[in-house]
Amino acid sequence: MSQFSLLAKRRFAPFFWTQALGAFNDNAFRNAMVMLVAFQMGLPDAQVSLYTNLAPALFILPYFLFSATAGQLAEKYEKTRIIRYVKLFEIAAMAIAAIGFFTHHVSLLLVVLFLMGVHSTVFGPIKYSILPQTLERSELVGGNALVETGTQLAMLIGMIVGNSLMLIAGYGTLAASLTTIGIACAGYLASRAIPAAPATAPELRFNWNPFSETWRVLRITHEDRAVFNAVLGISWFWFFGTVMIAQLPTYTRHVLGGDGSVNTLVLTLFSLGTGLGSLMCERLSRKRVEIGLVPMGAFGLTVFAIDLYFARPATVPGMALNWMAFVGVPGAWRAMLDLTMIGAFAGFYVVPLFAFVQSRAPRERLSRVIAGNNIVNALLICAAAAFGIGLTALGLDVPTIFLVTGLVNIAVAGYIFTLVPEFMMRFVTWVLVNALYRVRVDGLKNVPDEGAALVVCNHVSFMDPLILMASVRRPMRFVMYYKIYDIPVLSFVFRTAKAIPIAGRHEDPQLMERAFEAVDEALARGEVVCIFPEGGITRDGSIQNFRPGMDRILARRPVPVVPLALRGMWGSIFSRRDSALHRARLPRRFWSKIELVGGAPVPAVEASAAAMQARVTELRGDNL
Repeated sequence: MSQFSLLAKRRFAPFFWTQALGAFNDNAFRNAMVMLVAFQMGLPDAQVSLYTNLAPALFILPYFLFSATAGQLAEKYEKTRIIRYVKLFEIAAMAIAAIGFFTHHVSLLLVVLFLMGVHSTVFGPIKYSILPQTLERSELVGGNALVETGTQLAMLIGMIVGNSLMLIAGYGTLAASLTTIGIACAGYLASRAIPAAPATAPELRFNWNPFSETWRVLRITHEDRAVFNAVLGISWFWFFGTVMIAQLPTYTRHVLGGDGSVNTLVLTLFSLGTGLGSLMCERLSRKRVEIGLVPMGAFGLTVFAIDLYFARPATVPGMALNWMAFVGVPGAWRAMLDLTMIGAFAGFYVVPLFAFVQSRAPRERLSRVIAGNNIVNALLICAAAAFGIGLTALGLDVPTIFLVTGLVNIAVAGYIFTLVPEFMMRFVTWVLVNALYRVRVDGLKNVPDEGAALVVCNHVSFMDPLILMASVRRPMRFVMYYKIYDIPVLSFVFRTAKAIPIAGRHEDPQLMERAFEAVDEALARGEVVCIFPEGGITRDGSIQNFRPGMDRILARRPVPVVPLALRGMWGSIFSRRDSALHRARLPRRFWSKIELVGGAPVPAVEASAAAMQARVTELRGDNL
């Protein structure tokens, strides 16, 4: 089922439109205000510069002051009710904005900008923590992709509409006022249809001190190393995006030789690219939280940011071409492609990170983790502004700023991936499996989302553990023969995935005993352990007898057993077909179409080695 089907479901669609309308209004109001102050009030340049530089600071300030409080609200109280209060607050803020527009009261408009920052601050933790409550795990990536796409497009349309409304001769303030108030009312009406989302921590003791609570929220965010580094990755995305977008007006004028319509074009390409990349995440990840896309996204950001430095259209700075004339200039399409692909790889980068945080953080703390994420985001956005200003002060032109940002991205991404090798491990797994096989899955929902379980599967090739890693949504601990565990390159993947090496009793009895102890400890912690009970890779394609090690595991720790079966693997690359007769002959099938199917969990008391062998054989059928 496509992710777009969520737009027809009441558990998602009203929330989607509520958040999209809010993003539209934020940007429509801000751009209408900038147009009024910068172009229609006849203010001195120094005063205009003061107001336009003060505006972003006022909008971001509430994130520092109130994010921690907003996280508590989202945990302690029913989320839908808070959303409706927030939308009523937005209507009131837009009514005050109308007064500011008509009276040309800049200070009042700046107050409204601060209020809209409060609006976004309170809505932020709810925006991402409500999704795991309303969506199934398999829908999480698609839901995040739609939210990210909707937000990007709503922001873009809001910017264009806000600018355009204020340009209506004689009626600009009226048009801007009626539109922003109308959109706020529409957002409130949409919020009325959002289903209830119960409090996840109703017993939470509320702390009204924003400073001590901010510190506590940051500590909570830091508790899970992988989650915190995902938060750092998200915040780096905002840093990178802020630096790039902040340079676009100057880039348009002084490098592309374009007018305002070209600036709108490059913003549109960037936003559409982000939306496209976000939507592709679900297909590329097969509806699972696939953090292997994050390194690919980081790599693409660097490649196309660097290429943007070299992409110099044959224009004369200051020409003020409109967008139709610009697209006909030699070299223009290269710059346009770079901007689009930067947006697309930004989508590959950020959507899996948000889904990862949502799936990994404890449900009763998720809103506060998102609040902590917003605080760190705000810090990095401010740092991005200082970074851009500093590079400009050093005399760097905009293409060079793009180059420096792309190079810094390599260092930051490498640092994050070094701290959490799981990102690179998932990337290596995702690339290998998708390069070598076409995998269809069915029945993998039988692997429980929570609690201990033992997974058993037939063993056909050296790639079997990687295929299961790339296909099953929940992380699993694999028990594997120690010589496979030590294969170069793949050993990085297996060690990072905390696989458990094992040897035969006659090879290394101590290693075998340590393996059984590690399996029992993992099951005791509520993890999923996967074993290949045949004890080795099949040499003729048939399922070999399951060895009694499985019975030993269950006798000590009775947990449900989930049978999986690989179909179509025999004869694929890295299987042993023909190896006995023609050792020099390569496997016959590359990029094989294979299947991984799962069956219903079997209680431990019924899950003997013989019974599970019969079940896996039944699942595989006649498809070798």
